[in-house]
Amino acid sequence: MRRAAAGFTLMEVLLATSLLAAALALGFGILRAAGATVARGEAMAERNERIRAVSQFLRQRIGGAGAIAFGLDADSGQSLRFAGDARSMRFVAELPAYLGRGGPQLHALQVGGAGQARRLEVGFQLLRAGEALPASRPPEPLADELAEVEFAYRAQAADGRPGPWERVWTAPQALPMQVRVRIRDARGPWPEMVVALPLAGAGMEAQR
Repeated sequence: MRRAAAGFTLMEVLLATSLLAAALALGFGILRAAGATVARGEAMAERNERIRAVSQFLRQRIGGAGAIAFGLDADSGQSLRFAGDARSMRFVAELPAYLGRGGPQLHALQVGGAGQARRLEVGFQLLRAGEALPASRPPEPLADELAEVEFAYRAQAADGRPGPWERVWTAPQALPMQVRVRIRDARGPWPEMVVALPLAGAGMEAQR
């Protein structure tokens, strides 16, 4: 009876404390790992949603390009219907009402920033008598914190097959057959976008 009333020995208390500390450390480790997994999952879902939204916007806008002139080439005097290089692109398409004043407007896609802080921007300009009016607001960002954004263009070859990809569109009086968009962020490349233009080549006959 006297031994039972004496309580725990120091070794037993230390052992119990050590076991409790180990259990708490294991529990905290599991919670930390679970939190990190959830955070990674949320970040991946957010990235996938951003890729889906940007890709859908680009496909709709580029695919809806029309053979509408927005200016004249200063050298050749020909109408400008599509201008593009590796970092910028201009064309006319119908602007949905939810994006602002509806109707055909000049779309200007461009790459801003540098390094790992590149951003893809879009601007809109009203048209009047075949000329683009000055922009009423600055370009808006579509996506930021990008490592690389590159545009390329392809025309239809003489045999009817797709020609090679070019970094500069050299026939601004007409629309290309396809436009390719490559984007890469810190996590890696986005799915490559190849957009077909239904009105490809429109404008060529008018210039002949």
